[in-house]
Amino acid sequence: MSTDLLSHLDDPADLRKLPPEKLDDLARELRQFIINIVAVKEGHLGASLGVVELTIALHYIFYTPRDKLIWDVGHQAYGHKILTGRRDIFETNRQYGGLSGFPRREENQYDAFGTGHSSTSISAALGMAIGAQLKGDKNRQHIAVIGDASIASGMAFEALNHAGATNANLLVVLNDNTMGIDPSVGAFKNYLFELKNGHSEAKNSFEALNFSYYGPVDGHDLSALLDVLNKLKNETGPRLLHVITTKGKGLKQAEADQVKYHAPGRFNAKTGDLEQYPAAPQPPKYQDVFGHTLVELAETNVKIIGITPAMPTGSSLKYMMQRFPERAFDVGIAEQHAVTLAAGMASEGFSVFCTIYSTFLQRGYDQLIHDVALQNLPVIFCLDRAGLVGEDGATHHGIFDIAYLRCIPNMILYAPRNEETLRNILFTAQKGLQHPIAIRYPRGRGNVIAWETPFEEVAIGKAEKLRDGNKIAVLVTGNLTERTLKIASESEKKVAVYYFGFIKPLDFEALNTIFDQFKAIITLEDGVKIGGFGSAIAEYAAEKNYKGSIKILGIPDRFIEHGSIDELQKEAGIDVDTIKEILREQLKHL
Repeated sequence: MSTDLLSHLDDPADLRKLPPEKLDDLARELRQFIINIVAVKEGHLGASLGVVELTIALHYIFYTPRDKLIWDVGHQAYGHKILTGRRDIFETNRQYGGLSGFPRREENQYDAFGTGHSSTSISAALGMAIGAQLKGDKNRQHIAVIGDASIASGMAFEALNHAGATNANLLVVLNDNTMGIDPSVGAFKNYLFELKNGHSEAKNSFEALNFSYYGPVDGHDLSALLDVLNKLKNETGPRLLHVITTKGKGLKQAEADQVKYHAPGRFNAKTGDLEQYPAAPQPPKYQDVFGHTLVELAETNVKIIGITPAMPTGSSLKYMMQRFPERAFDVGIAEQHAVTLAAGMASEGFSVFCTIYSTFLQRGYDQLIHDVALQNLPVIFCLDRAGLVGEDGATHHGIFDIAYLRCIPNMILYAPRNEETLRNILFTAQKGLQHPIAIRYPRGRGNVIAWETPFEEVAIGKAEKLRDGNKIAVLVTGNLTERTLKIASESEKKVAVYYFGFIKPLDFEALNTIFDQFKAIITLEDGVKIGGFGSAIAEYAAEKNYKGSIKILGIPDRFIEHGSIDELQKEAGIDVDTIKEILREQLKHL
């Protein structure tokens, strides 16, 4: 039956005017609206499809935005955005200058808290609930919607432990679909399975933490959701509602392949089929170079171990998990544990590759310093998604890693310039190093199609001169190197290019030669300028009393939002046109 409800809803106040019997029709419209937009504009699909009914029910029962609704991670918040006044501009989702793919306080009053990394919602909601009590507001409700993969994180347990010792008006909605991006793992997943299947021997750990437990409830049954939420909105204190949903609900392919349809790219909205791309050879993704190379090395090195915190597909550790399941570990959304687990294994003489997104390693920073670097354990950190990552925006850009790693004693920091150099540093690291190393590489495809070349050992701490020049020296690190070479080739012999794969330790011998030969230096990186690669060069130049000029190109001192890589690089001033213009200006004065 055709309906037209969604187009008349400009905010949740309009939603609450609908009779309950109309909500199932609205759910069908909302689900199709999400499918139609994401099919063309791309984005996170499965998580939002799975909570359509829950989203409607929460806004229908609670008086948002007075009642605070916080979506953990934010992958599941598309329906929330559409129902809260952003329907007509939702096609700008994740586009440059458009809506963020995640909740943002600056974007809309219904986004009570910004969420991009997982497991923060309960802490934030509890903080708001305690704040309301301190202001004398005893009636406002605070709802944290968190997935079964995210609630197993240490931070979520810390928040549950604290909340249970309060009388705060906190409702935790556990969205149990047995999935994060990849399938959920661990003993807690097994516990939830027992709990939702009604096994009497499964003692309720939530009640033991002083939460009133409700459920499990079918998260696609609007009538059941409305009934239980009506009851819960009139109660106080910490409560937990256990909701069972299906990730990708309503799209056959998304239900069948929940990993691929988490963020499927473009697809046919009518059939659900993914777009077929041309069969022409393409360079591999950096993550796949890492994943396949690790398997290749593990075939002959039995001491190699792989660890990832809940990102086996995103990091491509899945290949080692398939080939050597006893030596590859998905530890769940637990970055702190992943780092210290790697340290413990390294202390036993293993060659441990801890693969983690650059932005997620920030969550294990104390462990990185205290448990790895301080003890000088040679853990090999493989940092995927380094630099600007595009449409995921400020919460996911890996632009701080150079600055936050460079300052740590004992840490080696390397940025490969292409797929071959990535393979070679992985080969070198597994042969044995005296210190921990972080290898940072970008999201997406590289430049080399025939990348499976024989391994060559990398000389630790050595820079490479890639191009001669007599006016300006460009010192570049990471995957911006190929761009720099191309630009320099247009300047006759005026621009020399030096590739500093090792940001730490720096090649001081090469720098001394550069300082002697050039009166102007430009540094280029895809990380923040403050404390980054260029800062390291400038620090040494000051120490050596270098009299020439140094121009540092990198990410400016502000958060970069979402958009295509080209758009964001232009905003940051590390795009091709900006680099060319800076070179022209520098050459005028030499």
